[in-house]
Amino acid sequence: MTALTSQSPNRPDLAALILRVALGILFLAHGGLKLFGFGLAGTAGFFQSLGLPGPLAYLTIAAEIIGGVALIAGYRTRIVSLILIPVLLGAIVTVHFAAGFLFTNANGGWEYPAFWIVALVVQALLGDGAASLGRRK
Repeated sequence: MTALTSQSPNRPDLAALILRVALGILFLAHGGLKLFGFGLAGTAGFFQSLGLPGPLAYLTIAAEIIGGVALIAGYRTRIVSLILIPVLLGAIVTVHFAAGFLFTNANGGWEYPAFWIVALVVQALLGDGAASLGRRK
């Protein structure tokens, strides 16, 4: 990796790497919280309390964990970024929208998941970036 200097102020590969790893860590954290914090049954029960099918919780956990790992590794970054957007749209529609815009509101508003969607769109546009499995030589 080339050092950031006045000759290299524009580093989209480095930007893509930083964003990709940050997004991956966030998805791992959220999937891990559902899996290890709330448990499979607890997460499925929460989904059912929202009127959603319980098995959707398992798909959501899988998407967050597998997607997080894929993003960190830089594997099919554009596709994975786009696949994860519906997970966040679902969170906005089913949980966060009713709480208003600000994420600091009770039950968390939709501000944070909406920003996360924007970051995923940017990641999809940037692509894999540096140090990725999908990087072409």
